[in-house]
Amino acid sequence: REAAAMNRDSVDEMMSRAETPLFWVGAFTVASLALWLLYRLLTGFRIWILGNGQLLTPRLGKWAVVTGATDGIGKSYAEELARRGFAMMLISRSQEKLDDVEQFKVETRTIAVDFCRLDIYSKIEEGLADLEIGVLVNNVGVSYPYPEYYLHIPDLENFITNTINVNMTSVCQVRILSKGVILNISSASGMYPVPLLTVYSATKVCA
Repeated sequence: REAAAMNRDSVDEMMSRAETPLFWVGAFTVASLALWLLYRLLTGFRIWILGNGQLLTPRLGKWAVVTGATDGIGKSYAEELARRGFAMMLISRSQEKLDDVEQFKVETRTIAVDFCRLDIYSKIEEGLADLEIGVLVNNVGVSYPYPEYYLHIPDLENFITNTINVNMTSVCQVRILSKGVILNISSASGMYPVPLLTVYSATKVCA
């Protein structure tokens, strides 16, 4: 009995010695995860709830440039920036749609170009020459008409070329050369591979 009691005491002593470092390792791990989660929550709240939209004023520059400005997100950005007093330069493919959007109470100009082409940037550069650009919203993008297996995409080679030109090349070519703010509209599809939208997803990783 005495031997068994001594063995039990030895085991208890060993466990108590091991418990202290294990406890602190566990506490450190839990605290680290809690701080990381809190940081992510606060960052998300600052970006998505508070934002820094109050910085977007014509003091950055008289003109705001919006690509893909005739529908959806681009049109909404154009309307909001015009409301804030920016003169607007709208760039999109359809001149007819640009004329429909061009109804702001501020000075507005338009450039009709197809971002699938590579010979458009000299025309854009000419249209933006001598403008004091404060904000660029690079919203133009193209995706699949419907989800499809990669090798089943109709006219695959042209589809890949056009998707790269619109979603990636435009990001590199359409830019502000001096001061100002660039808002590049990307997609959650760029955060991870998306089955049946692989080309679009791949271009959004880079954009």
